[in-house]
Parts: sequence; C-alpha cells; structure tokens
Amino acid sequence: MSIELQTKYGRIEISNDVIATIAGGAAVDCYGIVGMASKSQIKDGISEILRRENFSKGVIVREENGEVHIDMYIIVSYGTKISEVAHNVQTKVKYTLDQILGLSVQSINIYVQGVRVTNP
Repeated sequence: MSIELQTKYGRIEISNDVIATIAGGAAVDCYGIVGMASKSQIKDGISEILRRENFSKGVIVREENGEVHIDMYIIVSYGTKISEVAHNVQTKVKYTLDQILGLSVQSINIYVQGVRVTNP
C-alpha cells in the first residue's frame, strides 16, 4: 500500500515502507530508545531489536478516511521515564515526516515492547 499526496505539480505516491523506515530512523535518534521491536514478537515474550533495514517490521502505517496513523513498537532504556520517551518519539516522528515528506500525521501510537539495560 502507499499514501497518495496531491501537489500543484501532480500526484505523489509514497510507499508505507518508506514512511516506516523514516519514522523508525527518527525514533531511534531519540534519547531513551534502545531500538525498534518487531510488532509480532508477542509469541515468545522476547523482544528483538531490529536493524535499520528492518524498521518497517516495527512500524505500521495506515490510512483511514484520508488521515495517516502510525503505530510504533519500541524498546526503551532502563531508568528512563517511559511517558517522556514516548512523547519525545511522537514529537520527533511527526516533525520529521512533515519536514522530509510534507506528510501530516494524525496520530502516532507508541507500544513499548520491552525495557533494556544499556551498557555505558
């Protein structure tokens, strides 16, 4: 699937994988994020950190009634305030998608899949 934007120059189609990769890259740059997790890791209870090329497995992009909604599955660092980390991710992803793609996102839902102790 893809998101379609109409500009004065014509029509632009952006793949959901592209949006997911950009959103995942913006999220892992935030303080307190260890990495992205797969959305289907529930079966084992073990959250695997995704590499940059697999960010789209941890991000769901959907379009409903002309509005874009994003679900993100993240792993946070131990000792950080989860609500602040989630808010920072929402803000950064929304800003990044607006700046890079000109895409207005209606909602960004954050699902914390795990907490990891990071090595100093």
